[in-house]
Parts: sequence; C-alpha cells; structure tokens
Amino acid sequence: MPRNDIDLPTCVAGDSTRAATFDGLGSARAQALITDPPYCLLTRRRKGGDVRDPKGKKNEGPNVRRFEDVREYRAFTDAWLTNAAAHLDGPMVVWTNLLGKEPIRTAAAKLGWAHLRGEFTWGKRSSDRNSGEETLRVVEVALVLTRDAARPAAPSDAAVPWAVVAGYDDDGEAARWGSHPNHKPFGVIEPLVRTWSRPGDLVLDCFAGSGSIPAAALKLGRRTFCAELDPALAARVTERLQGS
Repeated sequence: MPRNDIDLPTCVAGDSTRAATFDGLGSARAQALITDPPYCLLTRRRKGGDVRDPKGKKNEGPNVRRFEDVREYRAFTDAWLTNAAAHLDGPMVVWTNLLGKEPIRTAAAKLGWAHLRGEFTWGKRSSDRNSGEETLRVVEVALVLTRDAARPAAPSDAAVPWAVVAGYDDDGEAARWGSHPNHKPFGVIEPLVRTWSRPGDLVLDCFAGSGSIPAAALKLGRRTFCAELDPALAARVTERLQGS
C-alpha cells in the first residue's frame, strides 16, 4: 500500500518524469497543479559542438538544467506533465519562459487541458543603479490551462489577476531556503493559489525548488503534495513546510 504524505507535508525526493514519484498521493486527487519546471534553456555550443563557457552566473549552476534542443525539452515536458495529469482534476498553472510556451501548451492539449485561460505575468522589479530608478523585466510567465472554457475555483464576482509586480526576494525568504534561481516570493504565488484553488484543496507541485509554491499553498489553507529531484533541496523544502 503506497504511503500517503499529504497530511504531513513532505517534499518527495524524486524525478517527476517517473510515475513512481507520485505514489505517495495514493488515491488522492489534486484540485490544482501549480508548478515551476525547468525552463526551455538550451545548451550553448560552439560550431564544432563543444560546450561554450557560461557567460555569467545568470541561468547557470547546479540547479539549472539545460536541454540539447527543443525536441529534448518536448520529451521532458510530455513525461512529467503526463504523470501530473494522472492525478489532477483541476487547472494546470505552469511557469515557463518564451521558448517553453508552445511545448507546454501542446503537451497539455494532448492530455485534455486545451484551453489557455491566459498568461499570468511577473513584472520582475530590479534597480537601475546608475539612474536610481526601478525597471521591470518580463522573462517568465505562468500559463493557466483548463479542460473547459468555464472558469473554475474562484467566486464568480472575483477579479482575475493576470500580472504582478514584485522583486526576486520581496519576502526575504530566498537566502534562507537556498537562493534557488527560480525562487518566487509569496506575493507572486499568492494570486495564483487564491484564484485557481480553494481552501482545503490539494495543490500539486512537481518541481518544488526552494518550496515557494507549496509553502504559499499551506499558508493559504490548502494542502500540498510536491516533489524535487535534488534530495538535499527536497529535505530543505520538507523542513520549510513542516515549520510553516
């Protein structure tokens, strides 16, 4: 009988492209998928095929995955999204970059989530040291996908937020939980959790990273089931969730 980790929030150390990673769900069904998978970043190679040196710290490091080509990214997306969909009854909310939009939409449509409700945009705030002004950069969005055209979860009179302006670490949690490159502060995750799930719902996150999404889900009265490939990060996320 599979172990059920839902009542005691635990981040499973596992690969979301493998169905066994979700065994801890047992027969439970998730009412929303809100997740932040590796973006479609391609390996930099020279003309002869050698891997190029990284340009800098941005989008590099042990927690950043690169793909040889978009075909490899499609196969990766098909695998993990198929596993998630097998346990999902509600909307899919998937963070991505520009190059990842089409592969995710295509994979979701094949699984029955064919309706793109919109793109939730994060206007990432940063400071311009030379001018003393703040600038906004849009480099990542969350695709909101549903099985049908009717809007689920939120009350009918509630406004749907489609954009948020926030810095990388407005809540001061990034460094405390490992400074993950895809960390998102609570203010960025909160509108998605509130709009596309209800209190008491089970929120699924296949790529926990620093734990931003499952931690926000718990804070807002949802339950959570999450997985993370890196065992050290999974242990850290479990510590974060059980201390919430």
